[in-house]
Amino acid sequence: MRAIKKVKKFIERSPNSTEGITFAKLILALESENEFPVIELYQLNSDEFDLAIELLKDWRIDCFYVGKAKAFDSATRAKNLS
Repeated sequence: MRAIKKVKKFIERSPNSTEGITFAKLILALESENEFPVIELYQLNSDEFDLAIELLKDWRIDCFYVGKAKAFDSATRAKNLS
């Protein structure tokens, strides 16, 4: 299961827990490209910290693919114009 799905399930199970709030804030910061206090990750237990790192890795990969898809779309449109 991908990290984003694991985090989603964690937030749904424990939305008011400190960890659930931290995960929610992390996702919102990533989506809005806002700052996130790294110290909050260090306050998670080891398994949750590892999950947060997995989430960051998955998010970065997904952003790459979104960027690649947008570039492909632009290239296709440009080709169709010529």
